[in-house]
Amino acid sequence: MNLSEGQAHLHTRSDLPEDLVRLIEARHHDPFSALGRHRREGADLVRVILPQAEHVTLGEGGPEVPRIPGTDLFELDISGLEIPYHYRLHWLDKQGQRQNHIDPYTFPPQLSDFDLYLFGEGRHWHIYRILGAHPHTIDGIPGTLFATWAPNAERVSVVGDFNEWDGRRHPMRIHGSSGVWELFIPELPSGTLYKFEIRNRQYGSILLKTDPYGQEFELRPNTASIVRSGEPYPWSDGAWIEARQTWDWLHEPLSIYEVHLGSWRRTADGEFIGYRELAAQLVPYVKAQGFTHIELLPITEHPLDASWGYQTTGYFAPTRRFGDPDDFRYFVDYCHQQGVGVMLDWVPAHFPKDAHGLANFDGTALYEHADPRLGEHRDWGTLIYNYGRNEIRNFLIGSALFWLEEFHLDGLRVDAVASMLYLDYSRQPGDWIPNKYGGNENLEAIAFLRDLNTVTHQQHPGVLIMAEESTAWPQVTRPTWTGGLGFSMKWNMGWMHDSLVYMGKDPVHRHYHHDMLSFGLLYAFTENFILPFSHDEVVHGKRSLLHRMPGDEWQRFANLRALYTYMFTYPGKKLLFMGCEFGQGEEWDFDRELDWYVLEYPLHKGVQRLVADLNALYREDSALHYHDFEGQGFEWIDCHDATQSVLSYLRRNGEEFTVTVLNLTPVPRYDYRIGVPLDGRYREVLNSDATVYGGSGTANGELEAETREWMGRPYSLRLTLPPLAGIVIRPVTAEGSEP
Repeated sequence: MNLSEGQAHLHTRSDLPEDLVRLIEARHHDPFSALGRHRREGADLVRVILPQAEHVTLGEGGPEVPRIPGTDLFELDISGLEIPYHYRLHWLDKQGQRQNHIDPYTFPPQLSDFDLYLFGEGRHWHIYRILGAHPHTIDGIPGTLFATWAPNAERVSVVGDFNEWDGRRHPMRIHGSSGVWELFIPELPSGTLYKFEIRNRQYGSILLKTDPYGQEFELRPNTASIVRSGEPYPWSDGAWIEARQTWDWLHEPLSIYEVHLGSWRRTADGEFIGYRELAAQLVPYVKAQGFTHIELLPITEHPLDASWGYQTTGYFAPTRRFGDPDDFRYFVDYCHQQGVGVMLDWVPAHFPKDAHGLANFDGTALYEHADPRLGEHRDWGTLIYNYGRNEIRNFLIGSALFWLEEFHLDGLRVDAVASMLYLDYSRQPGDWIPNKYGGNENLEAIAFLRDLNTVTHQQHPGVLIMAEESTAWPQVTRPTWTGGLGFSMKWNMGWMHDSLVYMGKDPVHRHYHHDMLSFGLLYAFTENFILPFSHDEVVHGKRSLLHRMPGDEWQRFANLRALYTYMFTYPGKKLLFMGCEFGQGEEWDFDRELDWYVLEYPLHKGVQRLVADLNALYREDSALHYHDFEGQGFEWIDCHDATQSVLSYLRRNGEEFTVTVLNLTPVPRYDYRIGVPLDGRYREVLNSDATVYGGSGTANGELEAETREWMGRPYSLRLTLPPLAGIVIRPVTAEGSEP
């Protein structure tokens, strides 16, 4: 029974005190002042509200608690009676069923003033342990402690199956001006479904909301929160976590496999695979392909599959689609034990308007701005957080820390950072409000991002916070004390765009666009860049990476192999979306699994093998990763051969170096000379045109440097450049192996 249905049969008495009238009408902000044990006019009273009860006794077989006529209140004078402080009520409900519970209105407040002070200041980093629903014990009595923030509510109640979703049964107490409401319900176990019923103070409107701090939810389309288990998870990844704290990620290889768990694989009948089974299938595959980390598209709870997780409603809960929270902990734990890191795509830039979520949470624009020029994304139909409120910043930073701490994640990719930085992001003139200085910078969001990065890096050394930021905003990955935003890394969207546009050109035209591949080195070391070929590049009619390549079938595959060779030898960490590693033919569809059947065909199998070999080469050759973010790790050999669409460059780590040469036309080039720094023998260690990858087999094998100055270097090599391919060459030491 909801409140609107339940009030119709109530008949309040004009002689009742005002506080009881407000209690009966479910608009009392302090139910503890009227319910529970009280002393009035020399008498000790017990007063309870039980709308579904016909007959109530104090204890089994104890004295009857009479009904206040015309109401659902029951009151008994207990003067002279010896009853427990936390007494038990027994009643017969309207369906004739016997019920009993300990009265929740006999328990004192549980939230400390210090916790509430820190929350109000926006500095309670573990606020998720305070707000939400948590197993709790008072005076030896177990139950669940509920708390939520709703400063503009007149009344907040906990509702669920346990009280027939009736907001009159369990109204909460408010903690003064903090806006935080609290209630301990004894004997309410983990696994209980619940929501918050909120009555707005100004308008009297009734809202039914899921818990913003809920740590478990029903499977969509159901939206109730679930009381989490209080049992700790038995983690086995201690060695990984300890090593991560001193991990020199700036100079170590980082190759990320981006995954949408709902469409990587599915069961034979098209259903989702659970977290535990995904661990057993996905992790061996990722290891075999040579990736160091998995990055998950948002698995924060969300109602709509088609949003891919980017319209989040549960900022503290892994989606129920693949199992419960401990199942996800198992997934992360298993990854770590197998030497694979796990990162999460995290969305603090916006949230959906779903009625059960954060929008208009307490009847007002609480989490969002009231003015749509500040509070709404026109393009996405979502709402923008009010980063100027301490409690909102605390909510988001608490969420970030929750995933890092409670689920041992190794990093967060922060979605849509550009939309947070600019007040006029994707807006027409007049549809945005300048900041106090008249500019378009979102000063509150900037402060939030700096706090986010400072706190997460302090609390969890070794974790990575990565920005999806597509503009020229300066110092995104520089420390906050130098004026930067403090991110660990930033997606290099410019490199991604230029590379794909260039590779999409017919090779006969590429010489006109040669600078699209060379321009990126002008800014490659201004930030700590990740090179992303992400999910965004294979959706919305863009086609798969394979089908963005020009030419016939053989040329498309050759172009794709050349692109990957370029990516893995270029400065920056690597990210590749699932399916791209084997040349998925169709554009990504979130609603079905990848086209694994294409691996029956040699050209697809060849791309998959090349990616595994590139990952191995990238990981094992320090010249290809040690100075990913530093200029001393890269040298052009020749970036000017636009006529033949050839690029050549060195990657260095001290005296060790690797040579990469790319021929981006379908014409083999013989006796192509490049300059090199050392005399002696060289060996081709990777050739994307090798027959094992589906290429033509045009190769070099071992080479001998000539004492002939070329391109400003004292020695040179004569090469055979295979068509539409990249080759990687290393010098051979006197002992006969590469350094």
